[in-house]
Amino acid sequence: MNNYVTHIGTDESGKGDFFGPLVIAGVMADETAAKIFIDAGIKDSKKITDKKILTLEPVIKANSKYSVIAISNTRYNELYLKIKNLNKLLAWGHARAIENILEQSNCEYALSDKFGDESLIKSALMDKGKAIRLEQMVRAESDIAVAAASVLARATFIHKIKEMETKYGLVFPKGCAQQVKDTGKEFISMYGKDRLHEVCKTHFKTYKEI
Repeated sequence: MNNYVTHIGTDESGKGDFFGPLVIAGVMADETAAKIFIDAGIKDSKKITDKKILTLEPVIKANSKYSVIAISNTRYNELYLKIKNLNKLLAWGHARAIENILEQSNCEYALSDKFGDESLIKSALMDKGKAIRLEQMVRAESDIAVAAASVLARATFIHKIKEMETKYGLVFPKGCAQQVKDTGKEFISMYGKDRLHEVCKTHFKTYKEI
């Protein structure tokens, strides 16, 4: 932890899942929080089970300033129609997460996973965020603040999927495999194709295949 600099990490969940929202989270970790997170076993959410993620979520929330933006499928599809570019939509979400944390606390440095041109997030930042030093890094989840953000984003994605399952009486599988298409067809038979946009990302080719 030598020369540790307090910073905001941002990451997203649900980007590659046909069903469920897009969730973007930001976590500001100082040296104390970073040590707590490492001791708790926080790392890239893709390397942790959903069950473990839900036990780590309160640890992060209790020890950091954070922001979580969950974009429901209906809203996501509206935004995508307007923006027509996933990287721009992601940049908007990452910028909002950073801004929300800066409303609570000052911070000079932010790090996000690399998904597009850095200028996308920078141009989406508002007044408070304009002065922040922003970097994007490939596999940024190796950074503890970004890892914590990835865990928060995934935890929220899990909660939102559970809410959808309760509401529609269906189990929504992750990803885009055949099982996902089968569930899409089942949803249509129960609710009609006009309502599919309520639970999925309509620009995925899976949507046309269903």
